Order: sequence, then structure tokens, then C-alpha cells
Amino acid sequence: MTMLGTGNALVTECYNTCFVINDGDKNFFVDGGSTILRQLKHAGFNWQDMREIFLTHKHVDHFTGVLWLVRMICQYMNQREYDGEAKIYGHAEVLSLLEDIAKKLLQPKETDFIGKRLHLIPVADGETLNVIGRATTFFDIRSTKTKQFGFSMDIGDKKLTCCGDEPCNEFAQRYTENSDWLLYEAFCLYSQADIFDPYGKNHSTVKDACELAQKLHVKNLLLYHTEDKNLSARKQLYLAEGQKYFSGKIHVPDDLETLAL
Repeated sequence: MTMLGTGNALVTECYNTCFVINDGDKNFFVDGGSTILRQLKHAGFNWQDMREIFLTHKHVDHFTGVLWLVRMICQYMNQREYDGEAKIYGHAEVLSLLEDIAKKLLQPKETDFIGKRLHLIPVADGETLNVIGRATTFFDIRSTKTKQFGFSMDIGDKKLTCCGDEPCNEFAQRYTENSDWLLYEAFCLYSQADIFDPYGKNHSTVKDACELAQKLHVKNLLLYHTEDKNLSARKQLYLAEGQKYFSGKIHVPDDLETLAL
């Protein structure tokens, strides 16, 4: 898994949270902000290899990168420089918005590929689909802000779960418990909650994320969607706080860092 970005919506010192799960010649691309083509290039990926895409929700730091990929895919299909098909997964509301905006911004001859070779695939709460050859269950995180889905993916004999960018409520915990890998937002240190106001934004601290991971018997906890004021010392600071509350392994990746799952 390559973390294309690890920051929250308003960061300027790192990129917005998004990532690619790579399995041989298959890639699962999740979310993305503006300048996603640059970020993919710097990570060593060809954007044309992002054939299976998941859009968690409509916030711009997650949405605009997928819109850019729609534009590139449709444009290159129209120019006969893109072979085969692509799929974008998401809940019905966010896919409808994506298609609507694409058709307002792109030429009709390009958006004609939507539904033919570029497939928008709505997923239901609790639905399991085959994604990059892996059983993947999508679930509604019951966001208090805007409709958002996460997913749990079978990676061989292991389970990877992405909870989106909000705290995992009791409903979603049935999907996250016993995960070998849990991708979870940690807006800031608990010791700096008075500075960054995570709870006012419906986000978690490192302490909160680690306490939940401990409760749910998670093995590896990956923290992302953070502030960027502590970026140079983020790994050390987050590990120091998190290890007080979680006995498993904590990962605090940098942008463009790749982790073996």
C-alpha cells in the first residue's frame, strides 16, 4: 500500500489523505485531492493503471482527484489512447454527483464513455464485491456530516479495513474488529486537542484511535488524515502518545511511503 497523502483537508505541508493498494498488476485507488496526477507520478504510478477506484464521500479533498481521473480516462478514451475499461465504486449519492459534475465540465463526446467503458458502480451498505481479485465489503460509516462509506478487504489471510476520515461508531465496529490492518484518522495528538479542536470537527486524536484499536483487537494501526503543524516530528510524537494506549504496531506513514501488507 502506498500512501499518496496523509494530511487533512487544509494541510499545506503534505498532501490530502489518499492511497493505492497494489496487488501485482492490479491497483485499488482510494480518494484524492487536486494535483492527483502529480502525486501519482511522484509515487511511481501511471495514472492509466488506476482501473479500480473508490470514492468515500464528496468532500473536496477526497472528491476532486477522482474527478480528475474521470476527465483523463474519458479524454484518453476519446483519443483512442486508453485501452479497456475502468470502474469507480461509491455510494449512489456521491457517484450521481460525480457524473453530474463531469457532464457539466467535460465535452459530451467524452462523457459518452461513462456507463459504457467507465463504469460507475454504486455500492450498498454491507455489500461485498470482488475488487482487484479481493473480496471487499463496503459499509456506511453513518457520518454526521455527509454520507460516507468505508470498506474491509480480504488480503489473503489478513483483513484490511478503512474507516474513512471520521471516528468509527458502534455500527461500523463490527466491520473493523479483529482487523489485521486498520486505517484510521487521527487529526492530532490528544495532548494538543485544545489547539486543533478535533472533536468540534468530528475527528479523533491519536489516543482515541489507539484506544479503539485496542478494544477491537487490531494488530496494525495506520494513522492518517492528520494536521501538518508537527509534520517533521509527527512519527515520533504520534508513536509516543499512541503506544500508551495500544499494544499492537502503530504506523504513521509519510506521503509517498509504501508499506508491505
